[in-house]
Amino acid sequence: MSDLKLILFDVDGTLIDSQATILSVMRQAFERVGHLPPSDAAIRAGIGMSLERIIEVLAPDMSAADIAATAAAYREIFVKVREENGGEANARLYDGALAALDRLNRVDAYLLGVATGKARRGLDHVYESFGIGSYFVTHQTSDLHPSKPHPSMVLAGLAETGVEPHQAVMIGDTEFDMEMGKAAGVATIGVSWGYHPVERLGQADYVINHFDQLDDTLQMIWG
Repeated sequence: MSDLKLILFDVDGTLIDSQATILSVMRQAFERVGHLPPSDAAIRAGIGMSLERIIEVLAPDMSAADIAATAAAYREIFVKVREENGGEANARLYDGALAALDRLNRVDAYLLGVATGKARRGLDHVYESFGIGSYFVTHQTSDLHPSKPHPSMVLAGLAETGVEPHQAVMIGDTEFDMEMGKAAGVATIGVSWGYHPVERLGQADYVINHFDQLDDTLQMIWG
């Protein structure tokens, strides 16, 4: 039996703080198709799901055609903002994220991966902007899978790496990340600095308040 362990990270709200850009672009996308923009709180509550699913939740009465048009507008505006601002727009890596990735990457038994609501194109821009792509061996994105909390992303990461569920963990900032991990049978670690308040991370096996706590938490999971 392999001793390899898989550590899967969400991106937005977990590794990078892209909240300001997401909120602004979503409001603009709704306005472009003639719909009243949702509140910032409502948008934050949906971050983590695939784009079309977020829009559907934010505007349940919106037609399928308008959902598609809003999603297309979001992508177009986001790309424009990214080009105008350089890299991943105004996002930043959370404090301690890069150091944590570097520490974990130096542990021979650890494999790192991503399970994100971003499409692959967006994930590649994150990798390019922050120089972190080389840390990850599996890259699961919303354009390849059903929206979180469906377990498809985690299951695909396990299949790609050959790691058993009890040797894997999902790290994220939303209840969708925790539900996805639970559905796939892996351990879950919620982070308190993201887009969902801690009380919405109730399914998490552990909750950490800083990346400095991650290494010890992994040791508690795997002993």
